Amino acid sequence: MGAKVKLQGKAKMLRIHFGEDDKWQNKPLYEAILMKCRELDIAGASVFRGIEGYGASTLIRKRHLLFSSDRPIMVSVIDTEEKIRMLIPALDQMVNEGLIAMSDVEVIRYVHQEGVRSQP
Repeated sequence: MGAKVKLQGKAKMLRIHFGEDDKWQNKPLYEAILMKCRELDIAGASVFRGIEGYGASTLIRKRHLLFSSDRPIMVSVIDTEEKIRMLIPALDQMVNEGLIAMSDVEVIRYVHQEGVRSQP
């Protein structure tokens, strides 16, 4: 069985906020962003659906009981500054209305390494 290895270091986190109904080339925008992240070999990206929220338009976005509505979506992306900066030109084209926030983060990642025994 492999040993658990802890990796630590500086990284950038990008958070992209927009509405669930937003599209890029006939696909949901969040799906297109994830595909672009994979294409650029970005370390990690996750999509989160909000319950309720509003942005610059002050239009409150939430789910209605009888029909779908434009709920808030956030895509969180983490990698090196270099990789994150490679994603921004694509986002400039893809995101028509939304907010992008970038911040410095400290990453702690746990991985298993094959062939290395854990210390008792």
